[in-house]
Amino acid sequence: MSLSMSRRQALLSTAIAPVAAATAFSAKAADEKPAMLPMDKARAFRVGALEGATLLAGTAPRPDPQSIFGLNVSAEEFSAASEANFITTESAQFYFTPTVLRSGDEVVLFDTGLNAGGITAALAEAGMSPDDITKVVLTHMHGDHIGGLMNEGTPTFANASYVTGQAEYDHWAAAGNERFDANVKPLADKMSFIGDGDSVAPGITAMAAFGHTPGHMTYMLESEGKQLLIAADLANHYVWSLAYPDWEVKFDMDKTAAAASRRKVLGMLAADKLPMIGYHMPFPAAGFVDTREDGFRYVPVSYQLL
Repeated sequence: MSLSMSRRQALLSTAIAPVAAATAFSAKAADEKPAMLPMDKARAFRVGALEGATLLAGTAPRPDPQSIFGLNVSAEEFSAASEANFITTESAQFYFTPTVLRSGDEVVLFDTGLNAGGITAALAEAGMSPDDITKVVLTHMHGDHIGGLMNEGTPTFANASYVTGQAEYDHWAAAGNERFDANVKPLADKMSFIGDGDSVAPGITAMAAFGHTPGHMTYMLESEGKQLLIAADLANHYVWSLAYPDWEVKFDMDKTAAAASRRKVLGMLAADKLPMIGYHMPFPAAGFVDTREDGFRYVPVSYQLL
């Protein structure tokens, strides 16, 4: 299965959509008091011959961010880091960003968001439908990654097979988790299991980064000498997790292992100057990593991946 030319053009056209939207907004009469524009839901990118898009399947504020991030540091240290980055300590904005990628005849979706409606709407903005997806890769089994697998009890991606880490699946299969049992277990007969270093499709290689969950996986994309890492939940916030990799995060199931994975993978990205897509990074969720004192610095992409 392959994307038609019209859909490929639609995918790439999302990169200029904000300009058109801004023009339409400015044309409105001042006394109409238009509502603020919604955020775009798809942003195209390329890695060599690989063509894809990040998909904003949802975004929401969360109060009291230090109840989630920086659990092992003082309020003063947390506040100082926040102030230095011009962000409030009163709330955080969460982003949920799956990625879709065309690799040969495969159309691969990495994670599925909170629910079927969110991922379907984001795919539509990229000129695609759930039926176009031939393979769904689950980086791990937290609810905000598997929530879009089912639509009122029916598989959202009717033509897809499924891939996930063996260690991750085995953990959740034994955990008695309601969301896993409802969304993932019914797809078991279409699911294949992989480990560190295994290939998902041409140019897509699994890379273990355990800690956030017992079998959490990242995925390295490589084509024509270019690379990009789909980092999933390696770091859950660009300051309070990525910049300070030793800060404990509520959702990390093994906090020591998660911190070790962050240091290892982020160190690699910084040394090799490779871009990453982070599931919870501010949309379009893509950026670079640089070193900063004993931690790191997140540098959002501008036009490097077009």
